[in-house]
Amino acid sequence: MIAAAAVCAGCTTTNDDMPDAPGSLLVQPPLPSGATMAPPAPVTTPAPTCGDPTASLRPLPTGSTVPTPAVDRIRERGRLVVGLDTSSNLFSFRDPASGSIVGFDVDIAREVARDLFGDADRIEYHILTSADRVESLVDRSVDIVAKTMTINCERREKVAFSTVYFEAGQRVLVSKGSGIRGMEDLADRWVCAVAGTTNMHRLQELAPNARVLSVPNWADCLVVMQQRQVDAVTSDDSILAGLAAQDPNLELVGPPVSDEPYGIGVNKSDSDLVRQVNATLDRIRADGTWQRIHDRWLTPLGPAPAPPTPHYED
Repeated sequence: MIAAAAVCAGCTTTNDDMPDAPGSLLVQPPLPSGATMAPPAPVTTPAPTCGDPTASLRPLPTGSTVPTPAVDRIRERGRLVVGLDTSSNLFSFRDPASGSIVGFDVDIAREVARDLFGDADRIEYHILTSADRVESLVDRSVDIVAKTMTINCERREKVAFSTVYFEAGQRVLVSKGSGIRGMEDLADRWVCAVAGTTNMHRLQELAPNARVLSVPNWADCLVVMQQRQVDAVTSDDSILAGLAAQDPNLELVGPPVSDEPYGIGVNKSDSDLVRQVNATLDRIRADGTWQRIHDRWLTPLGPAPAPPTPHYED
């Protein structure tokens, strides 16, 4: 998921400003706040290469005397500051009954806090849009980002990542009976995607004639889909499954068109924190915690697979 899509001059969030789109009903009610018509994909230079972008730093051995300034700073503060959102059903969302922030990503972050403090509750959440994730790590607004964040070489130029803790793939979500079978059927259709994601960029590459509605978060895509203001949503299958779980009239179609390895984002200077997070991920892969978290939240995706195998660069 990459840098936020630029907004064309003069675009607003009212339906009257949207051009007619065959096969869709872009009519009242109003679009969600922050929704814009994305401009055509710009001509881009080749993506940077970095070998295996999923290779990360190995956890420090027990008893290591290597300095850990970032970990020490967090422990002295007494809480882990985690960037995530509350609109990704299954991964990070607000429980309507308790009001608590819960989900797969939330439980992964809680395990990091457990290993730092012996207490999984010592977390402060900062709510981010997808477009805010990298900058929030760079300016240290958060210690880590646990927000369905794809590891890639472009992002690794600015931030560091843990090993992969979940593997997803980009697909398409539509209303049942729509006739849309996958990415190849999105020409001249209105498609919702979130700004600041790799999904937006790949949609514009693979379906350049699609009409793209850019919104701040995935819950907005569900709203405009239910209001028949778009014909489809494209995102990772993990996120789309969370949307489909909220509306039985929706279904995922087409094969995955990408690999989306999720990692925990960390400030590029905090190598000791990367190693600490990777130690937690190693533990939860080995002791069954990862499978239990998957079974708790991700049953709409099917039975829990084996957790992703870590790749290390040192």
